[in-house]
Amino acid sequence: MGDSRPRSSAATSIDIDESSTTTPPTPSTPTAAPTTPKHYAPVSLVQPSSAQKSKRRKPKAIRVFRSIFRSFPIITPTCKFPSLPGTGLPDSHKTITSGTRVTGTLFGYRKGRVTLSVQETPKCLPSLVVELAMQTAVLQKELGAGMVRIALECEKKPEKDRIKLFEEPLWTMYCNGKKSGYGIKREATEEDLNVMELLKAVSMGAGVLPGNSDTEGQDGELAYMRACFERVVGSKDSETLYMVSPDGNNGPELSIFFVRI
Repeated sequence: MGDSRPRSSAATSIDIDESSTTTPPTPSTPTAAPTTPKHYAPVSLVQPSSAQKSKRRKPKAIRVFRSIFRSFPIITPTCKFPSLPGTGLPDSHKTITSGTRVTGTLFGYRKGRVTLSVQETPKCLPSLVVELAMQTAVLQKELGAGMVRIALECEKKPEKDRIKLFEEPLWTMYCNGKKSGYGIKREATEEDLNVMELLKAVSMGAGVLPGNSDTEGQDGELAYMRACFERVVGSKDSETLYMVSPDGNNGPELSIFFVRI
């Protein structure tokens, strides 16, 4: 008669074996390590006066007068005043008195990039925040060597597309004549505002702050240098920040140039 044993069980086992070889193993999901939430002090910084003035509406009479005044032709006088000697751009050996005083802060982690924050006063919110193409340790070394000149250049656009100089989003950065990379303008982050809050009572100085970075580990100290800068406007395409040394001391010389070319 032949073998009457059922063969369906063997076929079933073969099907299971074949399916197990074609199905990829399911990866085990790693358990995420618990993270400690960051805690920042409440921000009490105020809006700069320039931002407040831009929000105020001018009286209607003044707006009408200005619109009429601007319709008048521009008359150029033929008389010219003689130029005075020594009235060029200020250099490192002259006292700069032609600009507006602002507060500038350079800060960053030792292995991270330097951030530049410009404030009207130490108690105001930043009016400009630029992430520079330079590590903090490199900038500290350059400042220790003496004079530092940082140039931030961007491309000049057609008049219809032109914006304010400090609103340009991307800059080509040079440090002492050497191209370093690109500086990026950005909105102030929560950590930036925390640094400005901690330094609210500091008008000028340098030191370290306890860091709050997930990537720095034990080497998480945040270095900073704050100084008073003279903001000199050359034109709508050129502005310069000259660091003012306190009481004429021979400290590090730093100038930051913003140029559209």
